[in-house]
Amino acid sequence: MASVQDPAQGGEVSAVDRRKMLILYGSETGNSEESANDIERMARRLRFRTSLEEMDDVELRDLLQYPFVVFVIATTGQGDLPRNARKFWKSLLRKRLPPNCLRQVNFTTFGLGDSSYFQYNWAARKLHKRLEQLGATEFIPRGEADERHEDGIDGTFLPWCLTLRTYLEQHCPLPPGLLPIPPEVQLPPKFTIELAAQNSAADKKGKEMAFSRAKPTDTPRADNSGGSASVTASEGTTPHKETLDERRARYNVDNHGRKLDTDAALFSHVDDSPARVAMLKREHERKPLEFAHARCSDGIAGVWPGGVDILDKPNVLKDAPTKYSLEDPPDLLEAGPPPRQLPIPNSWGCVLDGNTRLTPNSHWQDVRKISIRCYDKAVGDGKFARLMFSPGDVAVIYPKNFPQDVQALIDLMGWGDVADQPFQHVPQGLDIPCLTPKNCYPLENSTLRELLTHNYDITCIPRRTFFTEISYYTEDSTHKERLREFADPSHSDEFWDYTSRPRRSILEVLQDFPSVRVPYQHVPAVFPVIRGREYSIAGSGDMYSEAEPDHTRFDLVIALVKYKTVLRKTRQGLCSRYIRSLMPGTPIRIKFRRNSLPPAILEPNTPLLAIAPGTGVAPIRALIQERAFSENQGETHLFYGGRNREADFFFQDEWTDFGIKVTTAFSRDQPSKIYVQDRLLEKFETVCNMLRKGSAICLCGSAGKMPEAVRLALYDCMVKGGLAADREQAKETLHKHHVFWEEVW
Repeated sequence: MASVQDPAQGGEVSAVDRRKMLILYGSETGNSEESANDIERMARRLRFRTSLEEMDDVELRDLLQYPFVVFVIATTGQGDLPRNARKFWKSLLRKRLPPNCLRQVNFTTFGLGDSSYFQYNWAARKLHKRLEQLGATEFIPRGEADERHEDGIDGTFLPWCLTLRTYLEQHCPLPPGLLPIPPEVQLPPKFTIELAAQNSAADKKGKEMAFSRAKPTDTPRADNSGGSASVTASEGTTPHKETLDERRARYNVDNHGRKLDTDAALFSHVDDSPARVAMLKREHERKPLEFAHARCSDGIAGVWPGGVDILDKPNVLKDAPTKYSLEDPPDLLEAGPPPRQLPIPNSWGCVLDGNTRLTPNSHWQDVRKISIRCYDKAVGDGKFARLMFSPGDVAVIYPKNFPQDVQALIDLMGWGDVADQPFQHVPQGLDIPCLTPKNCYPLENSTLRELLTHNYDITCIPRRTFFTEISYYTEDSTHKERLREFADPSHSDEFWDYTSRPRRSILEVLQDFPSVRVPYQHVPAVFPVIRGREYSIAGSGDMYSEAEPDHTRFDLVIALVKYKTVLRKTRQGLCSRYIRSLMPGTPIRIKFRRNSLPPAILEPNTPLLAIAPGTGVAPIRALIQERAFSENQGETHLFYGGRNREADFFFQDEWTDFGIKVTTAFSRDQPSKIYVQDRLLEKFETVCNMLRKGSAICLCGSAGKMPEAVRLALYDCMVKGGLAADREQAKETLHKHHVFWEEVW
C-alpha cells in the first residue's frame, strides 16, 4: 500500500506550506459534511493544507488566515441554516461589522437543498449575499445541489467539484517537480486507533469479574430526596441481601414467568462441573451476547417462577448446549445491542418506559409510540436541572450496531485476536484539534468490539469514497479494479445499481469483496461515525398523569423502516432495528434540540390549520397539548392522512377529548385513492374561513411530493374561495400574511 506524507506534517512538501484552504460546513443529516470531506480530499491531493470545521467552530477572524474559504451548507426548516451554522450566521449579522471587514476573503459556496421546498437552497443564497455585503470575493460561482435530481446530490456536486479543482490547478500551480498526489496513492488517515496501555493483572481480573456478573444498575432510580441516582456496591460494605422480589425485578422477571429469558434458557440443562463451566465461560467471552448460561449468571434459573423446568420447557435437548434452540420467531431471537450508555456531551439519562406498536401486526408498517422518562440532570452544588421541551423540539437517539453484525465484520477482517482489547484514538497530525473524530464519543477504554458496536456505522449504504478507501486494502487485481470503477463518477449508474437500489450495506460490500483486509488501526478512516437520529417530540405522558418529582415524561412516534429491495432482501434502518429491540427499563442517553416555532403558532388564541399525514402528527400532537392548557384556545382544524382508518388513525380518541375538528383522508379505504390535498380542496370553504380568521398553518410529515402538493392545494383553495385571483397571487398572499410552519423529513 503506497502512501505519502501528509502535507500538514511538513517534510517533503514543506515548499507548499503556504497553500491553505478552510472548508466549513453546516449540516443536519450529514450530507453537507460528507460533501465537505470530498472537497478536502480533493484539495489534499493538490497538496493544500486543509482545515475542515463546522461553521460554528470558527470565528470571523479565522477566515482571514486562509487564501481560500469554501462553504458547504444545507437548507433546513423554513429556509434556515443548520444548527451547527447558526452561531456563525449570527456573527455575520452583527450591526457593528464594518462593510468591508471580509475584503481579504476569497470564498465560494455549495448549497444542498430540495426543490420540493418553497425555500429551496435559501441558506446558501443568504450566506453568499451576506459575505459579499461584507466585502468578500467569490472566486468561482456557487453550486446548488437538488436532492430531486435523477443522480441525487452527485448530479450537481461532481461537476462543481471538478470546476473547483480546475480553478485551483490553474491559479495555484505546484512548483516544478512536484505533482498532485495520484489516486492510486492513499492519503494518510487523520485518525487511527491503537491498543491502549494494558491494565494490571488485578485490574483486568476485576473487570472480567464485573463483566461476568454484570447487573443492570445503570438505570437511574429515584432516591428518597427526589433526585435520581445509580445504585452501586462499594468495597468494604456489607452487601444487601436481596429479597426474591428484588432479584426478579433486577432480571425483569414477572410473577407469572411471561418474559422468557431466552439467553438464560440456552444453558439451563448444563451440568455445572468445573470443566463444563470453564468451557461455557470461554464461549461467553468469545460471543458474550450470543451465549449465556443460567447457572453462571447469578442463578437466574433460581429466581424464575417455576425454575429450570419452566425455562427449559420450549427447549429440545440436543448433543451440545450451544445447539439448544427455542421455538420463538427468528426475529425475536436476535440479540440486541448492549445497554451501556455513551458519554455524549449535553445528553440526558433516560429510561425507556414503553415501546408500543400503534398499528396492527397485520399492517404493512410498524409504527411505534416510544414512551421515555428523562431524569433530572445534576448541575453541581447538589442542584438538578429538569428537561423542559416545547412543541417542535426533537429528541436525538444514537443507535447501535447488533452483536451478530459486529462479529461478522470481526471474523471477515480477521480481527478476532484484538477484538476485545482496549483501544484509543490517535490523531495523525499536530494541527488536528480533537482527540477523536467529530461526533465520535467512545466509552472509556473501549474495546474494538465496543467501538464497532457503539461508534462506527458498519451497516449504512456506502458513499462513493468508501470504495476508494477499501481499494487500497486488497491485492486482488480484479477486486481492486471493480472497487475503483464504483468510485469513478463516470460509472455513476453502476454505483447506484450496486448500492442504492438494493440498499446494500457496508458489511455486505465487504462480504462481496472478501480479499479486502482493512487494518484495525484504520477503522476511523474507513467507517463513518454513527450519527444520531432526530425524532419530533410527540407530547408528554404527563398530560394524563401526575407530574413526577424527579423526571419528565415524553413520547415519540416513530415509523420503523423495514422493506424489501429489488434483491428481495428485507432491509431495516439501523435506528429502526435498534428501537424495535429496546425493552422497557432499558437505559438510554438522548440529546435534545430546540426547534423554535414562530410565536404566532404557540399563541393559543390564534386559529390553527394543521395538516399532518402519518407520523407527521407527532409535533402537531405536542402543539395541541401545549395549546390545551389555555382557557381561550383558538379554533383548531386538523387534516389528517393515512392508509386505513382502522390501522393508522393515530391518537383518534385524544382529538375527541381535546375538541379538535378533524378531516381525514385514508387513501386505501375506497377504490380511488384520497390524500390530504384532496380533502383540502373538498373543504376549500373551511380552509378559506380559517384563513380569514388569521389562522396559522402547520404542515408536518414526510418530504417528497406531499409538501408541494399540499401547498398547491392551499393556493387553489384560496382561488376557489375568492381570496386570490390565481395561484401566484395566492402564493404571495399566503406566505406574506399568514404564519406557515413546515416540518418535513
